[in-house]
Amino acid sequence: MSITSYRLEVFKNLLAGVAEEMGVVLGRSACSVNIKERRDYSCAVFDARGRMIAQAAHIPVHLGSMPLSVEAALRRFTFKPGDLVILNDPFQGGTHLPDVTFVRPVFAGKRLEFFTASRAHYSDIGGMAPGSMPVSTDLYQEGFILPPVRLTPEVRALLLANVRNPREVEGDVAAQEGCCDTGARRLLDLLSRYGAELRRAIGSLQEYARRRMIAAIRRIPKGRFTFEDALDDDGIVDRPVRIRAAVERRGDRVRVDFTGSDPQVAGNVNSVYAVTLSSVLYCFRCLVPDDIPLNAGAAEPIEVVAPEGSVVNARRPAAVTAGNVETSQRIVDVVFGALRKALPGVIPAASQGTMNNFSFGGAGFAYYETIAGGMGARPGIDGVSGVHTHMTNTLNTPIEALEHAYPVRVTEYRLRRNSGGRGRYRGGDGIIREVEFLEPAQVSIVSDRRKTAPYGRPPGKPGRNTLNGRALPGKSNFRVRAGDRVRIETPGGGGV
Repeated sequence: MSITSYRLEVFKNLLAGVAEEMGVVLGRSACSVNIKERRDYSCAVFDARGRMIAQAAHIPVHLGSMPLSVEAALRRFTFKPGDLVILNDPFQGGTHLPDVTFVRPVFAGKRLEFFTASRAHYSDIGGMAPGSMPVSTDLYQEGFILPPVRLTPEVRALLLANVRNPREVEGDVAAQEGCCDTGARRLLDLLSRYGAELRRAIGSLQEYARRRMIAAIRRIPKGRFTFEDALDDDGIVDRPVRIRAAVERRGDRVRVDFTGSDPQVAGNVNSVYAVTLSSVLYCFRCLVPDDIPLNAGAAEPIEVVAPEGSVVNARRPAAVTAGNVETSQRIVDVVFGALRKALPGVIPAASQGTMNNFSFGGAGFAYYETIAGGMGARPGIDGVSGVHTHMTNTLNTPIEALEHAYPVRVTEYRLRRNSGGRGRYRGGDGIIREVEFLEPAQVSIVSDRRKTAPYGRPPGKPGRNTLNGRALPGKSNFRVRAGDRVRIETPGGGGV
């Protein structure tokens, strides 16, 4: 029996609502500022085969890569009721080590029906620097590595012994457990109420999303459209890191080929395949004008070729912590750059192209945030100022929350006027955020677009980092004393 379009819309929202409620539970019950204030987390639900069936409107870089984490858990375990798997290994479906993923099987009686999954960025996961976002040269410097393992009391104790703020992490772990449990209960409620109709609706939603993505792909003309851009450097060697992509439509499918991108580098801007895949899926989702369900069906017509050993598909044990946050942004710029050639007058100019990662810590505390910037101008409309764009979808940390929780004072926080490209349609302006430290701390900044500008006509203004007025590299680890001030000026978006 077919399902009417009206009923299909109901099921689409019911399933997405499960993921949204999971996020509410996680955000309201977490302990860390990064999760409860910035909402640096994502939630989704999957079928028994590990195919995504619905997600919340959370963080693109998390959600596009999360299916590979569920696949890694499925390869590792034969699940039974009560299991809960935890992992953060970037080479097994993760993104970078601070992003910790939980996977919960959902059984109806003895039958495995679904999985719930959540991913949250912990403010510290160990490693060489507080906040676990150092300028690193291998994975082991970046934090505690969790392959897919069951979350037993022993694993929990091992994790808490390897972080700088175990009480806070313990609270975040409990919040993620509650989040996945809430999703499981809601899915069982839906299954009890709708039974076989729910299963049919899930299949129909997958097919609908696939058809809508194919319709968007068909708008791309025949041909091979290429574009190249670069990261400023890898934080170790002062040399640009090139990323090249070719977009080619093949009937109802599209192929995105990163052959020609630079080999993996010594620094931490290497991207794992999961992050590259996630970035490409985001770009093509933006081409679909409808509010389609974001599920495995939407991803099916998209092929991503990323040569192993390159900066977009690094081999273990490459340093990757910035690959998730910085290289993902440049991959988006490159894919959109190619699509601008294929679809003139459709794709916006480049947004700020960085997440401006700022982390610090001292005795018993660690903090992490990303800082907003300028959105690129769109054909026919200006870009937005002071907003998180593309692969991030977090909020800012309110000054009150930051100063209450940590020994810092925010001395300046405002828009960076005239940093967006001033074309016919203007790029959005970036942000200025200056923090004074009230006690000694260790600081890490991982940022980009400090040497290269976000493309546009004209381009946006590059960003700038300083310590007490002295220029800092885009990627740096350093110590501060009480009274020192760190100032981060984020890039503006390009104009058109």
